[in-house]
Amino acid sequence: MGLLDAVLGTESQTQTALSPAEAFAVIVLAAIASDGYLSVEQANYITCVLSRMKLFKSYPHEMMNKLFEKILNILQGDGFNTLFNAAKDSLSQDLREAAFAVATDLVLAEGIVVEEEKNFLNDLYQALGVSSEIAVQIVQVILIKNRG
Repeated sequence: MGLLDAVLGTESQTQTALSPAEAFAVIVLAAIASDGYLSVEQANYITCVLSRMKLFKSYPHEMMNKLFEKILNILQGDGFNTLFNAAKDSLSQDLREAAFAVATDLVLAEGIVVEEEKNFLNDLYQALGVSSEIAVQIVQVILIKNRG
């Protein structure tokens, strides 16, 4: 990259391409870490939840770890907005709704929802293009599920 490229903003921008599974994992990881904290237990729980999905059936434990490493490397290199936009662009509408549902479930499963998490979920459904009606239904069902 040349000096003028940096100043003029014409530096080559990396195009972050993600598979649907990678994109789904990005959304879920962002949700669980939206309070600024990601514990080992939370990371293990995410792995457990994702491994039960059709989208991740072909992902053994080691492959899941490599997936998370890839996501973290992209995050460190390109930043959250680039990573999130790449994830959003890689998901079909059905997977966007499913990602919102899983993200909501993981956030609400802790029992205590902090303001950052509320804001994240509110921004997430809008960014993913999930209708407010579907988003409300998802939150209601997850709250019912977590009663027991």
